[in-house]
Order: sequence, then C-alpha cells, then structure tokens
Amino acid sequence: QVQLVESGGGSVQAGGSLRLSCAASGHSTSAYAMGWFRQAPGKEREGVAAIFLGVFTTYYADSVKGRFTISQDNAKNTLYLQMNSLKPEDTATYYCAGRGTRFWPASMWADEKTYDYWGQGTQVTVSS
Repeated sequence: QVQLVESGGGSVQAGGSLRLSCAASGHSTSAYAMGWFRQAPGKEREGVAAIFLGVFTTYYADSVKGRFTISQDNAKNTLYLQMNSLKPEDTATYYCAGRGTRFWPASMWADEKTYDYWGQGTQVTVSS
C-alpha cells in the first residue's frame, strides 16, 4: 500500500507561483507513474500532469502546458508540481495520485480510474 500526502497549497494572486509537494510512503517504489489531478467546485476531477517513472516521460493538460512542471525527487520519495503564471481558473483542490497495481497505457494518463493511490488533496486559490 502507498500513502500520499500533499502540501504546498494556498492563496495567491493571478500571475503568481506555487509549488505543490506530494510525499509518498509505504510501498512507494511500487508506483510506476504519478500524476496530479484537480477538481474545482461543481466540476469533474481532471488530469493536470503525469510522470512515468524510470523513463521520465511527462504529460500535461493543454490548459497548463508551459506554465506547470511535474517532477520527482526519488531520494525524497516526493512528487512536485511547480505552478507558474497562475490564473483564477486554476483554482481547485489538487490531488496527487499513483499507479502501481495495474498497468494502463500512457495515453490514459489523465483518466483517474487508472490510478490506485490518492492523497487527500490541497487547496489552491488564485485571485484576480
């Protein structure tokens, strides 16, 4: 089992930056891919970014390309999401997720049903 704990959320003005962290514990080495999702009030949860470990291939939603960067520090078992040029529409609860028990195509990186482990979420609020 893998436990994920997000941190780094907060309130920021439009144009600002935040870095989210996701600390993994338990059998974290079993995860072969990690992702960030977000859910705004009244909307469905959507994939933001993903990284496939070992090959270090990354994927991004079109809405965040060029502004967000996903990365991982293996030594610290921590996943990051650097968010720059934040916009009010980025306001949401951000979740970290991991794939470990089932293998799915990389093309399905944004499909939440393909992830086995989830954090509790961290709130990001961007004001205009």
